[in-house]
Amino acid sequence: MDRIIGIDYGRKRVGVAVSDPLGIFASALDTVHSAKIIDYLKTYAEKEHVVMFVVGYPVNMDNKPSEAAADVEAFIKSLRKNFPDIPVELEDERFTSVLAHRAMIDGGMSLKDRKDKSSVDKISAAIILQSYMDRTSSRPDAGIVPENIPGNMMFCSGRRKKRK
Repeated sequence: MDRIIGIDYGRKRVGVAVSDPLGIFASALDTVHSAKIIDYLKTYAEKEHVVMFVVGYPVNMDNKPSEAAADVEAFIKSLRKNFPDIPVELEDERFTSVLAHRAMIDGGMSLKDRKDKSSVDKISAAIILQSYMDRTSSRPDAGIVPENIPGNMMFCSGRRKKRK
């Protein structure tokens, strides 16, 4: 079954999420040490048919790449090198950590569990992936695939269109 992988990349940890086979729902999958993420994804891709990677891209409020963007760009380069046949799309990751914390509180997660940063990372990855799937569900060509990172960077405002 086809799967889309959502990634929240960080210097220490990487949150990973996966779509359901129909590409409708995103679920938090795991949090992996940054040095081991490519091996983790290779192992996952041997078991499941991965059709796309959606990577959270850090931008400031003025839509310019944040300081963390250089780390994400290096990761994307490695991802494309190791998975040349799988497309990589970018999704604005602003506020995903805040939304992840809110989801944990709303879901009744204990304070002790909410302090576990690995939970925030994988939930953030799920939010990034769900945001991408919601935004592109009515427009299959709406993803962000810049030819040259960071040139020509454009991001969706995050507003959803009403379905007719």
